[in-house]
Amino acid sequence: MAGMSVDERINLVGRNLQEVIGQQELSKIMKERALKLYWGTATTGKPHIAYFVPISKIADFLKAGCEVTILFADLHAYLDNMKAPWELLVLRTKYYEVIIKSMLEVVGVPLDKLKFVRGTEYQLSREYTLDVYKLSSLVTEHDAKKAGAEVVKQVDHPLLSGLLYPGLQALDEEYLKVDAQFGGVDQRKIFVFAEKYLPSLGYKKRIHLMNPMVPGLTGNKMSSSEADSKIDLLDDAKTLKNKIKRAFCEPGNIKENGLLSFLKMVLFPIFDLQGKSGFVIKRDEKFGGDISFDNYQAVEDAFAKEELFPLDLKNGVNDALNELLEPIRQKFQKDPELKELVANAYPEEGGKKKKAPKGAKGGSAQADKPKDITRVEMMVGHVISVERHPDADSLYVEKIDFGEEEPRTIVSGLVRFMKEDELLGKMVVCATNLKPVKMRGIASHGMVLAASPRAVEGGEAADVVELLTPPAGSKPGDRISVEGFKMDPDEQLNSKHKVFEAVSADLTTNSDREVTYKGLNVTINGEPITVKSLLDAEIR
Repeated sequence: MAGMSVDERINLVGRNLQEVIGQQELSKIMKERALKLYWGTATTGKPHIAYFVPISKIADFLKAGCEVTILFADLHAYLDNMKAPWELLVLRTKYYEVIIKSMLEVVGVPLDKLKFVRGTEYQLSREYTLDVYKLSSLVTEHDAKKAGAEVVKQVDHPLLSGLLYPGLQALDEEYLKVDAQFGGVDQRKIFVFAEKYLPSLGYKKRIHLMNPMVPGLTGNKMSSSEADSKIDLLDDAKTLKNKIKRAFCEPGNIKENGLLSFLKMVLFPIFDLQGKSGFVIKRDEKFGGDISFDNYQAVEDAFAKEELFPLDLKNGVNDALNELLEPIRQKFQKDPELKELVANAYPEEGGKKKKAPKGAKGGSAQADKPKDITRVEMMVGHVISVERHPDADSLYVEKIDFGEEEPRTIVSGLVRFMKEDELLGKMVVCATNLKPVKMRGIASHGMVLAASPRAVEGGEAADVVELLTPPAGSKPGDRISVEGFKMDPDEQLNSKHKVFEAVSADLTTNSDREVTYKGLNVTINGEPITVKSLLDAEIR
């Protein structure tokens, strides 16, 4: 803070925020004393790289001379539709403490300038509990449900606990004795709720500081519950590379691009904190050599003009993230107690798994099943219509008949590889039990499978894609089989278990252009599925 004027400190607090409610009060306080604020995080799913957004902003607050409290909202985690079961609450809160502090250390934030609090340290007190009762006598069910709409898990028949959630978050502002609360813009309705109801209890309104939300890798909000949308802080280098490789990154599209957003909101602010000169993308000399960018706007401008290609952007972000995450990975890999903590806090993610009740369905039952081809439904489909996506030049929107009551809509990135009339009328093979995903606003209910040459390290993206060809005589709705495997597809694959990703890694083509899984032919009605010419190809 030394050498900074009041206006410079105020500007630093507001840097990169999407919205501030109470700007005048913020300025008034900062002209008189240090601003006191808190950031809270419910200890539910495992923190992912988007958590670096608030972490980097906390560094700004400290640099501006603010007094910052980090709240590990353990009780909130339980109240939010029991996302964190009571028996796991202590373990998950401990994991959050370790991982959040590790993130702060990586970006150079001194921990001695921060105050760390667990919600249950004060939320079970007599005074706080009495205020919860007082608030519940004032708040309508409509206002409680509306306030939590963007944060609390929404279900047809909500539990009372989820309706209490916004009230507790409002009371935290008073009991933590802060001037302001900091959070994502998805918290806005809770912030407005707090401004309305805290004065009813005789407490003052607080200032609210809001970060923009960072899109996930699929183009939607990055979420702990959507495995394909986010990068876990403990993902190894290979997993990270595969996720970045699959990220939605349409040439020239700067609006729905999770990689660009993350570069802007996280990596460049961290480069600044670490004193780095900018963003460097390493390339082979034959592809023009390394390129560097001093600021984010230069990256965005180059991408918008298609002077910077998706593969180069992905490689650069991958390298920067690996460097950022490696110290955190090493900390957990070298400490047996931390490994045990992760396994115990998140048993459904490959640690100590609980046995599912007999006859149980859904996530826990899926997690216990092997990640093999028996769980993926692949069917023959007949493409009955093809048109360009109205908002994405690189995407086709197809109607595909699978012999069901209605054709399915599937969105595919095949524009650069084939013309519409080359796809129309084709018999194709599709993965049909993936979770539907919106692609630029249109829900895609499956994936058209195709083969492409294997990626070469540092090389350009493949410019050849060949559709999988069902054997002659196949009809819509015919399903694949593999010798030695009893097919038993899930009704819908749970994306966080990454079953399809595991299966696709073992799909390829042999020397006869036939599709194989772990060296065994993938067939329809006993005949092999083939491709036109590609050998030893990737299939997705």
